[in-house]
Amino acid sequence: MEYTSSGDRAAADFSELFADLVRCETRLYNALNDRLRERHGIVTSQYEFLSYLRGHPGCRVADLAAEFAIGVGATSKGIDRLEQQGWAARRPNPADRRSSLLTLTDDGARLVEEAEQTFTSGLAELLGGTLDAPSLSAVTRALSTLRSALEHDQVGTPTG
Repeated sequence: MEYTSSGDRAAADFSELFADLVRCETRLYNALNDRLRERHGIVTSQYEFLSYLRGHPGCRVADLAAEFAIGVGATSKGIDRLEQQGWAARRPNPADRRSSLLTLTDDGARLVEEAEQTFTSGLAELLGGTLDAPSLSAVTRALSTLRSALEHDQVGTPTG
């Protein structure tokens, strides 16, 4: 099938794919959000930030913003909330006085460790309970390829 931007069948397929991607992401995010809030008192975005900080100690707010394709202002506010809870801290950046380096606190490290089980078991239940292994593998490969291309071309990167 040839893919065009005209009003033919391919364009309709792209619209359906977009709707399915967005609705699946929203439903998965919300389901994980509910579980994390109930069991750990955090939401999915906080878990993702904490998990990223665990794997990237000393990163900057700009690094988080780039990873999650969100604005620096929103990212900074998210880190402010984590700091207020005592889960993350900003440290002076010796290489650049205009930025800070981010770290998990001991409480933040414990929280993300505990929440990881809820997160991963939730994903396993939601995805593994619906898709067989070959389908899950195919979806993973396809989305990874798409994400890599979008990131390479900086598609959808916030400007602020």
